Amino acid sequence: MAGLSKLLFFFFFFFFLVMTTSITTALPDKPGSGQINSNSVLVALLDSHYTELAELVEKALLLQTLEEAVGQHNITIFAPRNDALERNLDPEFKSFLLQPKNLKSLQSLLMFHILPKRITSPQFSDVFSHRTLSDEHLHFTNGKVNSAEITKPDDLTRPDGVIHGIERLLIPRSVQEDFNRRRSLRSIAAVLPEGAPEVDPRTHRLKKKPSPIPAGAPPVLPIYDAMSPGPSLAPAPAPGPGGPRHHFNGEAQVKDFIHTLLHYGGYNEMADILVNLTSLATEMGRLVSEGYVLTVLAPNDEAMAKLTTDQLSEPGAPEQIVYYHIIPEYQTEESMYNSVRRFGKVRYDSLRFPHKVEAQEADGSVKFGHGDGSAYLFDPDIYTDGRISVQGIDGVLFPEEETPVDKKTAAPTVKKSAKPRRGKLMEVACTMLGSQFPTCQ
Repeated sequence: MAGLSKLLFFFFFFFFLVMTTSITTALPDKPGSGQINSNSVLVALLDSHYTELAELVEKALLLQTLEEAVGQHNITIFAPRNDALERNLDPEFKSFLLQPKNLKSLQSLLMFHILPKRITSPQFSDVFSHRTLSDEHLHFTNGKVNSAEITKPDDLTRPDGVIHGIERLLIPRSVQEDFNRRRSLRSIAAVLPEGAPEVDPRTHRLKKKPSPIPAGAPPVLPIYDAMSPGPSLAPAPAPGPGGPRHHFNGEAQVKDFIHTLLHYGGYNEMADILVNLTSLATEMGRLVSEGYVLTVLAPNDEAMAKLTTDQLSEPGAPEQIVYYHIIPEYQTEESMYNSVRRFGKVRYDSLRFPHKVEAQEADGSVKFGHGDGSAYLFDPDIYTDGRISVQGIDGVLFPEEETPVDKKTAAPTVKKSAKPRRGKLMEVACTMLGSQFPTCQ
């Protein structure tokens, strides 16, 4: 009996262990367990109406990485609407992301939309920044994330995360710079064409070839001599130092930085002026192709909204405003800040000759202009490719006009009544005879 009781005891103990293990396996996984169940936020994303984003996540081979992230902590996903990825995205940029050699850029772009933390809609009213899974930061202010409107807060909520709908795709600076760099490299030809040798007609000898100008060398002519005579719908051709051999595709680089302004957000008005006033974009592209470098001080949308109709109604006024915001030098935030720290005030040339842009240090940043018409460096290094630099400012700059002469302080002019002139003979007679005759008085 003792042996039978022991056998029954071990049998029931083994049966209890088996049932406990099966029940534990059947229970749903909790966040942090390292496994994904049907109630996970990743499953909700793949089955949601954000089909374009879900397709990109699968093409980027990020499912395993996101499963590991969900297994460690809650996540927050900012999902762009399908229109932002189908019709509103630049086709060339989309093809760049889908190329197999640019897989890391696609992964960085998608992980830029995911935070390793649960953030709900009540927190959007605060101003803060948080690191994403791509090790770059998202900035939250006034209910927006990186200037993108959050259209559907708390659209999908799950125990291990939350999905918010946003109006457009968020593009990190590293991906944008990689895209611009590859575009610039494609525009440089590997072999430059050479012309036939020339013979000097006087000596009947071959002419010596001039020393080649390296790519990127400063041009021979000043930039004002290479510019068109004035703003017009079709700029007149101007002599360029590079001739037919353009080492840079200036039009493509100007297009890149305009796209960067649109993707960055908050500079749509400036981009709209550059797109609609085709003479400006053409002029800038031609100057960059001929070897010149440019720094664009781009006012944000809030600053452009303060312009009055009187300031824009005059013929050529938008062109003159933009010309004053273009410096014919390559400057970055670091170079400008070091200059104003060292020299106090720095006056940069502008394409609106002969007006200059004054810069000085203020509040730990760079301040442009003077008085009420000043502007601060607001978004530094929006676009930098070695030829064009775009710096965001929070105001529209105008050149300092000459102070008019005050009419009240001006010296009064005294009018002298002109005496009637007499003939020479009459003057000689009056001198000899004195003032005896009435005509001499």
